[in-house]
Amino acid sequence: MMRINVALVEDTRGIRESWAMLIDSAPGFRCVCACGSGEDALKKIPDAMPDVVLMDINLPGISGIECTARMKQRMPKVLVLIVTVHADNDRVYSALQAGASGYLLKRTTPAELLEAISDLMRGGAPMTGEIARMVIASFRKPAPAPVGDAGLTPREEEILALLTQGYANKEIADRLSVSFDTVRTHLRHIYEKLHVRSRTEAATKYLRHTEGSKPLSSSLT
Repeated sequence: MMRINVALVEDTRGIRESWAMLIDSAPGFRCVCACGSGEDALKKIPDAMPDVVLMDINLPGISGIECTARMKQRMPKVLVLIVTVHADNDRVYSALQAGASGYLLKRTTPAELLEAISDLMRGGAPMTGEIARMVIASFRKPAPAPVGDAGLTPREEEILALLTQGYANKEIADRLSVSFDTVRTHLRHIYEKLHVRSRTEAATKYLRHTEGSKPLSSSLT
């Protein structure tokens, strides 16, 4: 029987320890690494070489979404399963865009969590029911109109690109060395130009446009 090596990224010690005990006590599973922050995970997990990483989103430093994106760059074959309390559209789509292969809510039972890990290894994409319905509903919406003439400035496009990678507003501000309020102002202008009302809609519209297309700012030249 093949053993599945699992790493954990969860800042709440009690949850982290209970997950580790669950995994180590289950036949065919082993916890190879347990981290309390994204920064710690990026240092330790590559050496542990897990098959699956259970990732929380709300972490004390970088978010679980950013950690997922960075980890997938360094370890393209690792499978990341988000396990969080958050079920809002923005976080779900940002996590999937960052490279997560599944998305569960923390009320998932221990048996369901182990089955989800096994499902990932079989090539599945496990999701809590309401998350799966949310994703399906998004595909039923009409495709957004072309945005080649949106007229985004280079700075607005830069912010939008970071948004699609899952960065929070504060993280974007830190990366660009601007204030949090400046980022919010730029995002408000981006929403107006793209005729959207949320980060998810803006990211989806941008990604659909940039697949095989020129940057939005090219419309300014």
